[in-house]
Amino acid sequence: MAEKPKKPQKLKARLPRGLEDRGPAAINATRAMVEKIRAVYELYGFEPVETPAMEYTDALGKFLPDQDRPNEGVFSFQDDDEQWISLRYDLTAPLARYVAENFDALPKPYRSYRFGFVFRNEKPGPGRFRQFMQFDADTVGSATPAADAEICMMAADTMEALGIPRGSYVVKVNNRKVLDGVLEAIGLGGDENAGRRLTVLRAIDKLDKFSADEVRKLLGPGRWDGGEEGKGDFTKGAELSPADADIVLAVTQKRDDWKEAIAAAETYLAKSEVGQAGVSELEEIAKLVAASGYDADRIRIDPTVVRGLEYYTGPVYEVELLLDTKDEKGRPVRFGSVGGGGRYDGLVSRFRGEPVPATGFSIGVSRLQAALTMLGQLDARAEFGPVVVTVFDRDRVADYQKMVAQLRREGIRAELYLGNPKNMGNQLKYADRRNSPCVIIQGSDEKARGEVQIKDLIEGAKAAAAIASNQEWRETRPAQFSCAEADLVAKVREVLARHDVAWG
Repeated sequence: MAEKPKKPQKLKARLPRGLEDRGPAAINATRAMVEKIRAVYELYGFEPVETPAMEYTDALGKFLPDQDRPNEGVFSFQDDDEQWISLRYDLTAPLARYVAENFDALPKPYRSYRFGFVFRNEKPGPGRFRQFMQFDADTVGSATPAADAEICMMAADTMEALGIPRGSYVVKVNNRKVLDGVLEAIGLGGDENAGRRLTVLRAIDKLDKFSADEVRKLLGPGRWDGGEEGKGDFTKGAELSPADADIVLAVTQKRDDWKEAIAAAETYLAKSEVGQAGVSELEEIAKLVAASGYDADRIRIDPTVVRGLEYYTGPVYEVELLLDTKDEKGRPVRFGSVGGGGRYDGLVSRFRGEPVPATGFSIGVSRLQAALTMLGQLDARAEFGPVVVTVFDRDRVADYQKMVAQLRREGIRAELYLGNPKNMGNQLKYADRRNSPCVIIQGSDEKARGEVQIKDLIEGAKAAAAIASNQEWRETRPAQFSCAEADLVAKVREVLARHDVAWG
């Protein structure tokens, strides 16, 4: 007896780790956010530019590892010419390539903004995705600290345009030259000390999370996560002497007054030319933002700001949300940084062989959207769907399609029900699932009278939820009514206006 043929195995539908599908509610919230950010950036005179999601790997910057297959941190592949191409890690390195390639045709300084998805080949985790959206603005071709000050002011204005009240965010500013000067002062200059310098910077970056005593351990021999030797994981320290650790902590200590922070830096950086330059730039930025009415509650000097990418060469800034909220399980959540940037004078220069100053800022749209949604500043619901014209008589589809076209010509979102028209109940259920504000119904009796029925689904839902004593209210605002065919558009508009539904 012949074997029964095996049933073909179904392909399992599965989303790759570290990625997410997004529905109408999330997409609409992103659109609303992006438009508010765009309005602020354009108010400051920035113009849009768009670069591809892929670049030659060597164009993405020195922060990428040097290995045979450069896939650590980025997603890379070889094209048919055996050249390595990578998905963009951020939006800044592609801009540097674009400016260098079109240098002579662009006005300088060149002010541009762009937004889109970036890709990181990193281990996914809660709130940590391999694809996420950023919105950047950059000024290329200006070395003045006024360009950095302007970016900081724009970052503050953007937060407020998104509905984050003053006092609930802060733009923190530091300067990598100050940090370089500190490292130089304690004898960690030169290429041979690159590893220890990075360890020191990582320790400074922990000042927002750990006490100064815990950071001192990271600057010295190292730190046990459990607080005591042998407990938890061990993080190797920078092995600085106690005196050198004191200098690092004295300069990077958080202070309420920017003048105190700058004075502390000057005390320890008197013999460092690069450190003094950093102090001077911070002082200039502080004066410029103060002159424009941005007090320390909006923009402040914060010596703990490090920023991660290696290409930063001067002022660095970070936007931090100060609001505390709770997640869906009631646990406290502090969102922290939702954007940042800095000066990267060497990135365009790699292509040009000449100095090209640049500074820029990036908002983590995906992260900020999650924060704003949790804080109630973004409507997480989907927008209302289209008006649905139902099919009562399948032989009259042309009549129904004519109604749809009439509504669309007047700028009203509308669609014809394209499923099986046999059951009117299923058509109404479909309209509910589409979040339709109303449906249009016309049977043979209505057609003979030159009328249509309009069923207000929003009002109907309210009526269904109302208690018996609201009978009079339901009768005065009926959920379904008739009107002349000629009045279809006007009556639909009345329904949409009643519920503040956008027409388009």
